[in-house]
Amino acid sequence: MDQFSQLQLHIQDHVATLSLNNPPVNALSRKLNDELTTAMDQLSDLDEVHVVVLTGAGKIFCAGADLKQRAENTAGLGGLTMHSRRTRECFHSIRECAKPVIAAINGPALGAGLAIAASCDILIASEKALLGLPEIDVGAMGGGRHAMRLFGHSRTRRMMLTGERIPGAELYRLGIVEACVAAEDLLPAARELASRIASKRPAATRLAKHTLNTIEDMSLRDGYRYEQDMTAILAKGGDARTQ
Repeated sequence: MDQFSQLQLHIQDHVATLSLNNPPVNALSRKLNDELTTAMDQLSDLDEVHVVVLTGAGKIFCAGADLKQRAENTAGLGGLTMHSRRTRECFHSIRECAKPVIAAINGPALGAGLAIAASCDILIASEKALLGLPEIDVGAMGGGRHAMRLFGHSRTRRMMLTGERIPGAELYRLGIVEACVAAEDLLPAARELASRIASKRPAATRLAKHTLNTIEDMSLRDGYRYEQDMTAILAKGGDARTQ
């Protein structure tokens, strides 16, 4: 694995805990963006890792894009286009990571932070967590499309048009997160869930995630047919139980 300056990585018992670490608010700088993309790609290929837990160092998950760097990141011919592509690929690297990714949302996850959380497979929140799209207040667009994967029609638009932030307890009530726990219980809860997943056959969990990503926008018939095809592949590889 590469050495990172804005990420913290710890691997134990087949679980990689990856912490965003760009004080004071874990803003998505260009460096953090690129390191997170690299980490997800490398963890995909690391056999000793079966599951990833993604969280934020300190009190904030990710406060969004680093606006102070925006002019620098978008300067020059093609600068904005390249910056936009880098950001998109960062989110997709999480969604496309071969290993299941659990978001342990320890505090505010705003704009790009919401997109990072929404790109994960399973979400757990602390009582201090918040999800929001505050870009309306700075004349920008946020992670509206990513929010649509979590929230319904009206709530997504309300968040995007008002900048309203949804706290952890409400996220749990809405079924957006799997649990809302005390801050000190967040990582233990996430790692317990990660350990349950890590105990399964790695080939099966990898293919299950790939299948869920693939069928997300398919019809019922096509999606289930694809699942059946993937079951046949597992069976041929000896990963399916026969009794």
